[in-house]
Amino acid sequence: MTADTVTPDAVHAVDEKLPAGKLFTLGLQHVLVMYAGAIAVPLIVGRVLELTPEQVAFLISADLFVCGLVTIIQSFGASKWFGIKMPVMMGVTFASVGPMVAIAAANPGTEGARMIFGAIIGAGVIAMLIAPLVSRMLRFFPPVVTGTIILVIGVTLMRVGIQWIFGVPVGPTAPQLVDPAHADWLTQIRDLGAGAVPAVPEGLKLAPTVNNVNYATPQNMMISALVLGTIVVVMKYARGFLANISVLVGIVVGAVAASALGIMHFEHVGKAEWFELITPFRFGLPIFDPIMILTMTLVMIVVMIESTGMFLALGDICGKKIERPSLSAGLRTDGLGTLIGGLFNTFPYTSFSQNVGLVGVTGIRSRYVCVMGGAIMIVLGLVPKMGALVESLPVAVLGGAGLVMFGMVAATGIRILGGVEFKENRYNGLIVAISLGMGMIPLIAPEYTMWLPHAIEPLIHSGILLASIAAVGLNVAFNGARDVSEDELRTAALQAEGGH
Repeated sequence: MTADTVTPDAVHAVDEKLPAGKLFTLGLQHVLVMYAGAIAVPLIVGRVLELTPEQVAFLISADLFVCGLVTIIQSFGASKWFGIKMPVMMGVTFASVGPMVAIAAANPGTEGARMIFGAIIGAGVIAMLIAPLVSRMLRFFPPVVTGTIILVIGVTLMRVGIQWIFGVPVGPTAPQLVDPAHADWLTQIRDLGAGAVPAVPEGLKLAPTVNNVNYATPQNMMISALVLGTIVVVMKYARGFLANISVLVGIVVGAVAASALGIMHFEHVGKAEWFELITPFRFGLPIFDPIMILTMTLVMIVVMIESTGMFLALGDICGKKIERPSLSAGLRTDGLGTLIGGLFNTFPYTSFSQNVGLVGVTGIRSRYVCVMGGAIMIVLGLVPKMGALVESLPVAVLGGAGLVMFGMVAATGIRILGGVEFKENRYNGLIVAISLGMGMIPLIAPEYTMWLPHAIEPLIHSGILLASIAAVGLNVAFNGARDVSEDELRTAALQAEGGH
């Protein structure tokens, strides 16, 4: 870590207070960079939970509100216990999406939402308690472990992005549907009554055999391709800030195209209010399940180890040494943000690395820029029309963006693994191979738990959790639990720039 580059009497660049106009412009820039990633998680989880459009819109508003609140706590500070007091933007971590989707798929509706929020609250409390101990856990999470886990997270999430393009395997967008004529025939058989024909066996169902016109439509594929193409072009030819918001630009272009084709509807936007407070426990009191809390806690440990490297890298970028108390305060805020997220019907939070990269690109190191960005996020969260507008996006628009966002998570894991020694240490390749295979089990064979105890299903139905357990265990078995240096953490964080 570098020493402070200013004299004791001077104001460090991190603590510099900029003019209001410049502060707002730079804060808005940070918001735009993280916006696409911030709205993705509530859209994914809300739709897997099969919530109403109004409820999904509220999830988006709650997410934006808590993003802003936790960003202010992290950047401005709240006592010596919370806030690293550096230019950090906080957002929902994609690392939590896999376990939440597993819970939502098994428990759709508000009950599933209450289970998710209960797990998040429990994990947030535990994360705050163990924040000072994270440095002692680093030995169990070297780059070969964290890189593998993040790779599995990205590969797991790709399924969601692909389903956004073509359609979910079950429901109205399934590839095939039951033939209506077959359904009518079965109904007539049932109506004949006892004695006319043998009784219809209990639970008899017709197999879908008719191709669904709503699955993999050329129109949806065209829109997704337009979004993806726009992102690629912007990233190729744009520079600076515009390149940093390429995903958001792609979503906007896709939304305009969807509107022109008449498949983006704004009824819910018109009905939404201009202002509404974000209230806690909107879906009812949370349900606390120990296994789900354990799953989310493991996710938080990985998140805090990522944050450790990110904070150290940010200290280098800003020329300010990150002392141990400040590091603990920053990690403790990850836990506090997650606790607040669970209370206010939203999700686990961590620092967004693309915003850390933006600090390096712009050279603006003032933490008050991110404080302003947090304030802008709070205002956006208090305007329900913004949430309703995002919710109205057709899934085809999100599909093209999802391929990029989730693929970049996988690429982040690959970049971290790129710094791992495979040639001299043949065990590292084995760790990655087995852990990746374990992570794919629920993705390839989702029904493999049918004869296993139901109580442990949430624990073993997450490929991310299986991969994490395998990677940690194999690394200890082959490499031992050696200390991880701050330089290794910093290097891994810089390699991971662009994921969160």
